[in-house]
Amino acid sequence: MTASLPTEPMTDAVAPAPGFRRVLRLPGLVLLGLVYMVPLTVFTTYGIVTEITGGRLPVAYALTLVVMLFTARSYGRMAGAVPTAGSAYAYVSTAFGPAAGFLSGWSLLLDYLFLPMINYLVIGIFLGAYLPGVPVWVFILASIALVTVVNLAGITSIARTNVLIVGVQAVFIAVFVTLAVVQLAGSGAVDPLAPLIGDGDAGPQALFAGAAILCLSFLGFDAVSTFAEESTNARTLVPRAIMLTTVIAGVIFIGLSYISYLVLPTSVFDDVDAASLDVVRTVGGAALSAFFVAAYVAGSLGSALTSQASVSRIIYAMGRDGVLPRRVFGRLSGRGAPVAAIVVTSAVALLALVISLTTISSMISFGALVAFSMVNLSVVKYFAIDRGRRRTARDVLSFVVLPLIGFATTVWLWTSLSALTMVIGLTWAGAGLVYLLCLTRGFRRPTPQLDLKET
Repeated sequence: MTASLPTEPMTDAVAPAPGFRRVLRLPGLVLLGLVYMVPLTVFTTYGIVTEITGGRLPVAYALTLVVMLFTARSYGRMAGAVPTAGSAYAYVSTAFGPAAGFLSGWSLLLDYLFLPMINYLVIGIFLGAYLPGVPVWVFILASIALVTVVNLAGITSIARTNVLIVGVQAVFIAVFVTLAVVQLAGSGAVDPLAPLIGDGDAGPQALFAGAAILCLSFLGFDAVSTFAEESTNARTLVPRAIMLTTVIAGVIFIGLSYISYLVLPTSVFDDVDAASLDVVRTVGGAALSAFFVAAYVAGSLGSALTSQASVSRIIYAMGRDGVLPRRVFGRLSGRGAPVAAIVVTSAVALLALVISLTTISSMISFGALVAFSMVNLSVVKYFAIDRGRRRTARDVLSFVVLPLIGFATTVWLWTSLSALTMVIGLTWAGAGLVYLLCLTRGFRRPTPQLDLKET
C-alpha cells in the first residue's frame, strides 16, 4: 500500500484524485517492517513468555521464527502476484473470493487494531514504572494523540521517522549487548545452556503456548505487504522485504532473549509486565534503564505510527471496495491519508486504558494466526489449483508442500493459545460472519468485489 512522494499541485483546472504515492524502495520497506515490529519488542512480553516457558524464551522465539518463515514466504508469493493494498484480505479475496476475503480481513483487523493499542499500553507501563508520580493513563492518551496527528499528515511524515527510531534502538542494543558481555565475562560462572533449558518446571506445551504469543513480535513482515501500493516495484521488492524483515527480526529477538536470560537467569518477577526493566538494571543500572525507557518508548511510538498506518489502509481498502461503507472509509484526504480509518483506529486504541498486556498480546496473535493460515492456503489455491503450478516437483514443493507446512504450523500455534483468547477471538469471528450476512442479505447479494487497482 505504498505511494510515491507528494507531487506539486497541477496547474490545470482538473487535478487527479488523491491516491497513494509510490515512494518506498527495499530499504524503506524493511525499515517499515522493523519499525512496525520494534527491534526491542522482545522486551514487551519478556516477563510474560519467560514465565510461561520456564525461562526458555530463546527456544520459543526460534520455534516461532521457523513457523513465521513458512508464512512469510507465502506472503511474499502472494504479494508478488497481487501487489495491492489489503494484505491477507486482498490475497484471500483473489484466491477464494470476496466472502472468504472479508472474513480473513476481519480476522486481520483484530490484530491490527490491537497492535497500536499494545504500543500505547507498554509506553504507559514503562514510563509509569520509570516515573511513578505520573498516572499511566496520561502517557497512553498523549501517545494516542501524537500518533494520530502524525498519521493524518500522510505516509511521507511516517517514513521520515523510521531511520531515527531504528537507529536509537540499534544504539541501545549495541550498548546493552556490550555491557552484558563484559558483565558475563567477569562473572566467571556462566551456563550457556541455561536459556535453552530454563528452570525445568515447564513442559513442551509451554513452549508452544509461548511461541503462539510471540507471533505478535513478527507482525512486521505482514505489515510490509500492506504498503504494496506505496512501493516503487511491489512485485519484486515486497517479497524480498518480507523475508529480510522476518530473518533480521528473528535473529535480534533470539539473541537479545538469550543474553537477557544469561544476565538474569530467572522466570519469576515481581512485576511480570515490566520484567525487562529488571534485566536492564542488572546490566547497566539507572543510566542504562533511562536509555532503555527512552529507546523503547521511541520504538513503540514508531510501531504505533506504522501499525496505525497499516490498519487504516486495510480499512481504506475494504471501504474502497464497498465491504465497509465507501462514503466513510473509501476516501483519502488531499495528502493521501485515510482520515476516517485513522480516527476509528485511534478511538479503538483507547481500550489500552482498561485492558491487560497479556490479553492484548494473545488477541493480536489470534487474529494474526487465523489470517496467516488463510494466506498459506491462498498460495495453494492461487498457484497450484487455479494456475496449474503443480506439474513439476519444484512447483509442488513451492506451491503445495511449503505453504501447507506453513498452514499446519500456524494452526498448531493457534490452538496453543489460552481458552479466554479463543473465546474472544471466535466471538470476533462470529461478529464478522453476522456482518457479512447482513451485508449480503444472507448471501442473496454478492459481496462487494475487490478492486486490485490503485484508485
